[in-house]
Amino acid sequence: MKVLKFGGTSVGSVKSILSLKRIVENEARRQPIVVVVSALGGITDQLIATSRLAVSGKDEWRTSFEQMVDRHHKMIDTIITDPNDRETLFNTVDALFEQLHSIYFGVFLIRDLSKKTQDAIVSYGERLSSNIVATLVRGSKWMDSRSFIKTYDIAGKNTLDSALTNQLVVEAFKDMPRVTLVPGFISTDRDTGEITNLGRGGSDYTAAIIAAALDAEVLEIWTDVDGFMTADPRVIKSAYTIDQLSYVEAMELCNFGAKVIYPPTIYPVCVKNIPIRVKNTFNPSAPGTIIKDKIANDAKPIKGISSINGTSLITVSGLSMVGVIGVNRRIFTALADNGISVFLVSQASSENSTSIGVRNEDAEEAVEVLNHEFASEIANGAMFPMHLESNLATIAIVGENMKHTPGIAGKLFGTLGRSGISVIACAQGGSETNISFVVDSRSLRKSLNVLHDSFFLSEYKVLNLFVCGVGTVGGKLLEQIRNQYDELKEHSRLKLNVVGIASSKNAIFDRDGIDLNNYREQLHNSEPSTPQSLCENILKMNIFNSVFVDCTASADIAALYPTLLNHNINVVAANKIAASSSYDNYRLLKDTALLRGVKFLFETNVGAGLPIIGTINDLRNSGDRILRIEAVLSGTLNFIFNEIAADVPFSETVRRAKEQGYSEPDPRIDLSGTDVIRKLVILTREAGYRIEQDDVEKHLFVPDEYFKGSVDDFWKNLPKLDADFERKREQLDKEGKRWRFVATMDQGKASVALKAVGKDHPFYSLEGSNNIVLLTTERYKEYPMLIQGYGAGASVTAAGVFANIMSIANI
Repeated sequence: MKVLKFGGTSVGSVKSILSLKRIVENEARRQPIVVVVSALGGITDQLIATSRLAVSGKDEWRTSFEQMVDRHHKMIDTIITDPNDRETLFNTVDALFEQLHSIYFGVFLIRDLSKKTQDAIVSYGERLSSNIVATLVRGSKWMDSRSFIKTYDIAGKNTLDSALTNQLVVEAFKDMPRVTLVPGFISTDRDTGEITNLGRGGSDYTAAIIAAALDAEVLEIWTDVDGFMTADPRVIKSAYTIDQLSYVEAMELCNFGAKVIYPPTIYPVCVKNIPIRVKNTFNPSAPGTIIKDKIANDAKPIKGISSINGTSLITVSGLSMVGVIGVNRRIFTALADNGISVFLVSQASSENSTSIGVRNEDAEEAVEVLNHEFASEIANGAMFPMHLESNLATIAIVGENMKHTPGIAGKLFGTLGRSGISVIACAQGGSETNISFVVDSRSLRKSLNVLHDSFFLSEYKVLNLFVCGVGTVGGKLLEQIRNQYDELKEHSRLKLNVVGIASSKNAIFDRDGIDLNNYREQLHNSEPSTPQSLCENILKMNIFNSVFVDCTASADIAALYPTLLNHNINVVAANKIAASSSYDNYRLLKDTALLRGVKFLFETNVGAGLPIIGTINDLRNSGDRILRIEAVLSGTLNFIFNEIAADVPFSETVRRAKEQGYSEPDPRIDLSGTDVIRKLVILTREAGYRIEQDDVEKHLFVPDEYFKGSVDDFWKNLPKLDADFERKREQLDKEGKRWRFVATMDQGKASVALKAVGKDHPFYSLEGSNNIVLLTTERYKEYPMLIQGYGAGASVTAAGVFANIMSIANI
């Protein structure tokens, strides 16, 4: 035989209750079954709310009561088609409602609501629903669970009398029909006969008790989800159904917030080794989750992540606790005597403090109880008053295979640390099936997501990107991400989730990801944004595995980096301002990233997509020392001096560089050598030397007065230089030489200058807008290392930024 339990949502609507009927009738063809049902969805809450209205003397209890009557009547009218069955059921239901009305009226008159009365009131939900289902499933027999589920009182709480209950269940079900309908949740006191209940979620427990007593083949819990999920799907979009769990794993997940089944449900069937299958009433074809003793071929160390929000942490501390026997006994006895449940314990090895986790609603009472218990010790200073921290969250990672997998705890805390999440307390049992820890409740969503992603419970690894700047580079980057999205998902199991995009005026944010096909339209219609509001929105999202991508040339945006890095947000910058700013600021950014365990990457600051900075870092990390750097670092200037010819004057080459997107929006930045100086400063610093921009010796080729005034003035005056450049060009041509604007670093000394190079020099044949770098190191002294390739252009720069992003994804 089989026991099937249907929750409130499974009997909460006409659609769901008719689905229940089909499921039950299909199962009954194969074997005898016991069906346990909860109250109609939401009715238990309404029964309690109505009683509170009545005890407070509010006439609104009558309206609430009539709403419940009306809901049950409408359900019967809709689903019961036989007139005789309908009339009989109405008589039964109305008799129950008449009793319930009398109880409410009594509460209203005397303004008293005892626990005994409250238990009686909430019992009507299951008594009503089970009679409706018993009539709907023709041929079924209704049995009153109050006659065989027995409890007794411990500290004001109902506790199952297992021995008596098992005996009565066996007797009651001696002659089983094909279908037996039982109201869940409700019971009676073994001594007084008064109505009691098994607690919220107790219908699951009722079904488990019956299944265990009757040695059922399986216990099926029918609910509104496909089974246990790897995490809360409302928080983690990538959460998926777990096929199989052990009893221990299921219990751990339930105890820490997974509300799929009521935790006490597991014990009775576990003892009898009866499997539990969790199924979805709304999707009966889904396989669900099977819970049993042993899971074959189980390789996953982590099965799921569960959490309890609304946690309070109480710390009992004092020097007198060290080595004193019985302190913890007093803590837990005092709390147990007052009916306060503790779900987490963390004790310092020095024994001078013990922290306990309770629910927020129990916190103040628990503090009062413990302060009273240790009043004498607190009075003489041997112990401190209880320290309470509220509005926390407890998270547990669960899996029986953790005990066979080294490094789980290290990975857990390392992952949280890199994400800027502080662990307030932690606990791990010797069985190693559960590691629990407490964080600030504001970090709950981020913690769940980063752990789900880190422990491969997600189908894909997710990187959440904030892209600032949608001009030539930013626009190309977003285009490349869009074009590569499916390929990365399929072959690298990586989702690049663009959760924020900002232009110079507006910004849009979406935690689930922005559609890159129409982001410009969304930006146009969005609210205005400033660098400060942009930063505030990013921090407010508090999103995991996040990367801020700066594709601007803005000093205000670069000024956000310290704050972002301090909040464990990776930074990828095409913007050169930060890395070439004061050495102290550059060092601060590098050190902050190192301290926080995140990345500050700016490969495209020099050479666009060329791996120059990465190569220098690799050489230094392997023990080499950079002695000298010679480089052509401006694709713009190289383009200009490659284009200049007898029929193409200097001013025209500058204009072409601007039109073809090689130069900065203001070409004077390139012509002044500012761009090259920034790049040389960055390379010199990455090579291990301290340098400021003012330390670079400059030999420029455009007079200072051309950099004054407006851009329009610059373009108007520029042709005046053409004749002089043409004379010098002719002379160089006769000598077989070419101009190159060369940046040089020699043992930390840096300079930039326009130089003439001959055919035997590596820079002579440099074409178009290419860059070239010669690295002389202690290892590469006789034959310097040469790096050469495209050094300008939006597409290659965007590709370099993309490569930096991917390097973070691959950590």
